[in-house]
Amino acid sequence: MAYETEDYDIQYCFPAINSSCIKGKRSSHEYNIMYVLILLLSIWTVFLNLLVIISISHFKKLHTPTNLIILSLAVSDLLIGLIVIPIEAINLIETCWYFGHIFCGLFVVIIGLLLSVSLGNLVLIAIDRYVAVCYPLLYPHKITMTKTLMGICICWFGCFSANFGFAINYRYFDTAQVNECYGGCYLNVPYSLRIMDLFISFLIPCTVIIALYLRIFYVVHQQVKIINSLMKSGKCEMEDSVKRKSDSKAALTLGIIVTVYLLCYIPFYLLYITAVTTAKEISSSMMTFLAWTLYANSGVNPLIYALFYRWFKISVKRILTLKIFEPSSSHMDIFTDY
Repeated sequence: MAYETEDYDIQYCFPAINSSCIKGKRSSHEYNIMYVLILLLSIWTVFLNLLVIISISHFKKLHTPTNLIILSLAVSDLLIGLIVIPIEAINLIETCWYFGHIFCGLFVVIIGLLLSVSLGNLVLIAIDRYVAVCYPLLYPHKITMTKTLMGICICWFGCFSANFGFAINYRYFDTAQVNECYGGCYLNVPYSLRIMDLFISFLIPCTVIIALYLRIFYVVHQQVKIINSLMKSGKCEMEDSVKRKSDSKAALTLGIIVTVYLLCYIPFYLLYITAVTTAKEISSSMMTFLAWTLYANSGVNPLIYALFYRWFKISVKRILTLKIFEPSSSHMDIFTDY
């Protein structure tokens, strides 16, 4: 797949095929820089999310319903860094699709699956924090490891079924449906599917997330006022105060993750809404930029954990120093210095 540097007026993705798409021109300098940057982004995303997955999987103290959802989110982010970013990079830099018609449809399914799973995980996080903050006494009974695991499995299975069902129904794997020339990957998505995708993949989950977090922030604000007033009067028990502050901090930290994701996600779909409602062509450069903003977000979440979760810093230190291979390391109290 070497890039052709010869100075031809027109270059084709597959010169031996008459129906080949025309290949875009790039200087060798631009070509090399783009590949290095994308490679670093892919490695960064995979490595950081792998640290999150190992941390939560290895240390028993981190086996909580909230962290189980974070683990699921890290898995989807890791797969974006491992599969989506490299393949999208080759397609973007080479300006040609070298992976065949069938994989073009399959790749669209993979992207749709991982992005919808990420959003589904954010909905689960919002529900988890809503119950923890608004109904703290009911939380241990309402949100259990088993129920959370079932919710995650339903999320993954539902997203896969929906995306694969749409692919089959709307002939994503049909050569004639995919593109007009050989070496391209362009899907002709029907208007009805765009509207359906708009509601299922954007409006409904985003509305649920925003509504729950508005309620969470209101309750957190009220709890802080109550705790402060009780502490001044000396009527607040220290253990209860610490527990509420811990739940509030977790809600705010995960709220940052949700906010950052939505800031990357909403512009992409706002442009998509404009294209659907006005029937105008979407600017390919703008759409590409917003799509890559979404992919890059997969490498941001672990940074947020590192900034706000001390347990993540401790676990990463244990992993990088290979102390996780020590006997009974999985049972260590990861919150000792927390």
